[in-house]
Amino acid sequence: MRIRTVAVFASVASAAVLLSCAPGTDATSAVLVDGDDIGGVVTSAEGPEAGVWVIAETDDLDTRFARIVVTDDQGRYLVPDLPEASYRIWVRGYGLVDSEAVSGERGTLLDLSASVAPDAAAAAQVYPAAYWYSMMGLPTEEEVAELDGGLNEYLTWVKNMGCVGCHQLGNERTRTLPASLADAGSSEEAWWRRISSGQAGQSMFGTANRLGGLPMKYMAEWTDRVAAGELPAHTPERPSGVERNVVATVRDWSSPQFYMHDLSGTDRRDPTVNGYGKLYGAPELSTDEMPILDPVANESSVFELPVRDDDTPTTHDAAVLAPS
Repeated sequence: MRIRTVAVFASVASAAVLLSCAPGTDATSAVLVDGDDIGGVVTSAEGPEAGVWVIAETDDLDTRFARIVVTDDQGRYLVPDLPEASYRIWVRGYGLVDSEAVSGERGTLLDLSASVAPDAAAAAQVYPAAYWYSMMGLPTEEEVAELDGGLNEYLTWVKNMGCVGCHQLGNERTRTLPASLADAGSSEEAWWRRISSGQAGQSMFGTANRLGGLPMKYMAEWTDRVAAGELPAHTPERPSGVERNVVATVRDWSSPQFYMHDLSGTDRRDPTVNGYGKLYGAPELSTDEMPILDPVANESSVFELPVRDDDTPTTHDAAVLAPS
C-alpha cells in the first residue's frame, strides 16, 4: 500500500467536476481543469475504468499530502484545488493492481493507464481490511462459556471496544506475521510476542489473557490461512452513484516514532466553531508533544504539554513487556 500514515485527517466534499460527453466526443477533452487541478481519463486493456481511485500525492509540503478522487462511468477524473507542488499520480481499484506512479503538474490533463489484476489473489491485496478480518474464525460456545457475557464479551473486545478501536486489523501488516517473529515458535506464540511490544503491550497482553488467550489462537489460525493463500469470501463493489463525488484529503503528520490515537478539530455540538482551523492530535502513550496541523497552510507544529506538578504520574517508566 503506497499511502502509509502515522496519522491522517480526511476531509470529504462533494465534487461535481466532470462535464458530460456528447456521443463521439473524446473523453479527455471533456475534462476541464483550471490552474490548480489535474484531470484526465483512466483506461486499462479492458477500456475506461469506472469507479476507481486516482491518488495525487506529494512530499513537497510540510506534511505528506494526498488527494483522492473517483472516476466516473467513462473513466474520467479530476483532482481539484491542489496546493502548489509536484505530484505523483497513480490508480487503485478493485479488480486492478496498483499502477506505477507518474509525475503530474497542476493545470494539466494527464491520462492514466490502469493494470487489470492477473488473478484473484493480486486483486484482493487492496480489499478493505474488514474483508480480510472477517475471515477470522470464532471460538465455540464451550470455549467462551467461562467468560462473563460469553461470545458477546469476546466479540466486544476483538472488535471496536478493543483491537479494532486502535488497529486496522486485516490490513497487510496485521494479516501477516513479520519475518522478525519467525523465531518465536508457533504462529500463536508469534502473536503473543507481537502484542507484547511497546507501551501498550501490557494492556493488549492483559486483555488477551483475560479472554483465555482465545484471540491469539484464532488470530494465529487466521494468519496461517492467509499465508497459505486463502482469500476473502466476498469481492467489494466499486464506488457508484454519489460515492464517486467524494474528494478525500489525507495528510501524514507527527513523527514515525509516535502514533496518533485521536484527533480533534471542532465541537460536535457546534461543528463549524473551528472552520478551517487547526487540528489537534492526541498521541496517547508515545510522547508529551501534542501534534498540530494547519490544513489550510499545510503546516505542522507541536506543543509541549505542561504538567502542574513535577511528580505527576507518567507512563514513561511503566514496564514494557517487550521492545517494539
